[in-house]
Amino acid sequence: MEIIKSKDFRAKKAWDSKQIACMNGITTKLHWTNKPYIWHTNDGEEVFVVLDGQVKMYYKENDEEKFCLLNVGDIFYASVGTEHYAHPIKEARILVIEKENSV
Repeated sequence: MEIIKSKDFRAKKAWDSKQIACMNGITTKLHWTNKPYIWHTNDGEEVFVVLDGQVKMYYKENDEEKFCLLNVGDIFYASVGTEHYAHPIKEARILVIEKENSV
């Protein structure tokens, strides 16, 4: 059993994380960042939940680049093959649920 105060979590560098659980090959991690990630495509589905801060989520739909602003409580679901990257505005804490060792 563990209680995690997400707002208190701070990593040593952007996108470092604290693994919360790994259940049946699905990981749940708490990430802290103050820098954008890179364009990438996961080899599985991904659920991305903003717990603190704001994140501009860039994604491609029909080869067209789009973005949405995610606020606290907002969820971004990336299906297999969704090319995307996250750009926090200042600091953000994000819960990411995805298959173990997803790339």
